[in-house]
Amino acid sequence: MMILTIHNLSLPIEDPVLKFLLVLIIILGAPLLLNKIKVPHLLGLIIAGAIIGPNGLNVLSRDSSIVVTGTTGLLYIMFLAGLEIDMGDFKKNKWKSLGFGVYTFIIPFVLGYLGGFYLLKFNVLTSVLFASLFSSHTLIAYPLVSKLGVSKNKAVNITVGGTMITDILALLVLAVVVGMTQGEVGSEFWIRLSSSVLIFGLIVLLVFPIIGRWFFKKVSDKISQYIFVLVMIYLAAVLAELAGVEAIIGAFLAGLALNRLIPHTSSLMNRVEFVGNAIFIPFFLISVGMLIDFKVFFKSWDTIFAAAIMLIASIGGKYIAAVMTQKTFRLSRDEGKLIFGLSSASAAATLASVMVGYNIIISETEAGEPVRLLNEHVLNGSILLILVSCTVSSFISMSSAQKIADADHDETVSGESNEEENILLAMNYETTVDKMINLGLLIKSHENHDRLFALNIINEDKNESSVRNAEKILEQAVHTAAAADVRLKALTRYDNDVISGINNVIKEQKITDLIIGLEEEKGFSQSFLYNLYNGYLQNDNVNILIYHAVQPLATVKNYKVLIPDHAQKEAGFFHAMLRIWNIAKNSGATVSFYCNQSIRQILERILKKNSIEARFFVTDNWKDAQKAAENVDSDEAVIFVMAKRGMVSYIQPMRLIPEFLNASLKDKNHLLIYPFTATETMKSEKRSINNHGDFVEIGNIISKVFK
Repeated sequence: MMILTIHNLSLPIEDPVLKFLLVLIIILGAPLLLNKIKVPHLLGLIIAGAIIGPNGLNVLSRDSSIVVTGTTGLLYIMFLAGLEIDMGDFKKNKWKSLGFGVYTFIIPFVLGYLGGFYLLKFNVLTSVLFASLFSSHTLIAYPLVSKLGVSKNKAVNITVGGTMITDILALLVLAVVVGMTQGEVGSEFWIRLSSSVLIFGLIVLLVFPIIGRWFFKKVSDKISQYIFVLVMIYLAAVLAELAGVEAIIGAFLAGLALNRLIPHTSSLMNRVEFVGNAIFIPFFLISVGMLIDFKVFFKSWDTIFAAAIMLIASIGGKYIAAVMTQKTFRLSRDEGKLIFGLSSASAAATLASVMVGYNIIISETEAGEPVRLLNEHVLNGSILLILVSCTVSSFISMSSAQKIADADHDETVSGESNEEENILLAMNYETTVDKMINLGLLIKSHENHDRLFALNIINEDKNESSVRNAEKILEQAVHTAAAADVRLKALTRYDNDVISGINNVIKEQKITDLIIGLEEEKGFSQSFLYNLYNGYLQNDNVNILIYHAVQPLATVKNYKVLIPDHAQKEAGFFHAMLRIWNIAKNSGATVSFYCNQSIRQILERILKKNSIEARFFVTDNWKDAQKAAENVDSDEAVIFVMAKRGMVSYIQPMRLIPEFLNASLKDKNHLLIYPFTATETMKSEKRSINNHGDFVEIGNIISKVFK
């Protein structure tokens, strides 16, 4: 054992502090160094792991601490893939995902079987297991793609769905082959396997959301919420192993189960991504690198021959599958490359199958040496496969994702620049701060990171308690927004009148949206209604949202949206609909629209461009729509698209809505949206908003804004 004379430390390093420091230095240094030469840092972490690992300089051993943290990183990758997927697009593209899943399983499987049976002379059972190694893949480049902002692209959506399908099939092949080698495959085996997998899937997909919704309603502590997420990941992973499939399938399904409960713009989502990308995922990549042993490729030509067959079957098969998926579903060339890039990496499931096959001894030679299901040439070849496939995956994914991101930016730049979004949160009560910030994070555009304002009005008599209260409220608001990586500007204003103070800030900061929060117990008081009708609604250039929250936004399953007749003729209609669309997109909730047939046609046109999970209920009058609001379940909320007196869509019953909400829906979330009335505010359309004949043009305009 080598001795470090300076510090009198032996290799591999055993001191936990020094070990962790060295790994952190690698995690810090790899991106900084490799970004300058345009090399994906994921690849750098794998190479660093090979250099410092037991097969390299032996600086660190791949002990239990590395394995545990690395395993968490692998589970994290699959969990994030399920968590970040757009459920509306996922359902929309489910058949495309199924098609890709079939392609990416069968084509590499056939190539692998032919190579194993005819070239490597394996028996049928070994050839089947050998072939299954190339059908699975690991989304090792997913964090890279997510960082570039294209995780919601159709190609990514299809690949993630297909990954779940092909990994399950590959791991089921492993379970069956292992069972056959041990003589366990019979009717009882199939019944036990299918029933356990079915029960596991139902528990994760049906029971986990119920547990999560209950927990997030009861517990608001941010640290506890994050620990709960980790518990769910590992619980799903354990249940998957008990069911007879790999833990990564459980982590992916856990992501799908919690998808709607962790909004993409929330502070919890930011924490989940941050910790995973900073610690756990890099640990996994380093641990994969530690498995690589370059020396084995110089020991035997048989190893090189086996590795060559494995590379052709795996990477060649994934390329053919990606091209066939691109042609079948008419995707762009860059989207086809992105599918190939994401699916070409073989690491977790492949390594798991190889290790299982290598450890199964099926007989002995005359000399007493064990004959393994998968020999050492396949084991060593899998190491080269991991290195090469991860390299190909990193470069192809980064290149194609960057092109797609640039193209998306070019298409939507007019919508981004013309939609001058400035959101003002009128903060009066400490109890409503978090709820209002969370709503602001949901309705804002994806590009808006610094145009949120929090305002507190202090009476000009400068009462010290009022000043301290304002400072406390605004500080809490700033911290809550910062946790979601959004810069919120705190504004304090001295004024004798709250209304005039807010109106002046609206003019000074060119506010487009004003959010006012109601206290949970008070609801619509007489004083608030007076300020609403005689103050807030006098602003013609602002979209006004009145928000009453009882439960966290993330726990709302469905929003009932009531839209009055002729609402589409209002200047601010599409701006108001953008806010509703963003709520649905960012929270994953479904939306039930109650409107007339003409408004339904407009919204369905927009749905073709930007899908959310929406349902339509055609109503003949406002009274019928309001009946739907009277029957709201515990996990539903109501959104009223309102109008001021004198607007085309205004009707007299709207004056009674606050009274109705106080009486019937005080224990439910509800939101009132008053669209602005000044046509000059609609800068993004550059034409009369009353021209509704060309639905396609309207859909295209709103599509740019929604993106």
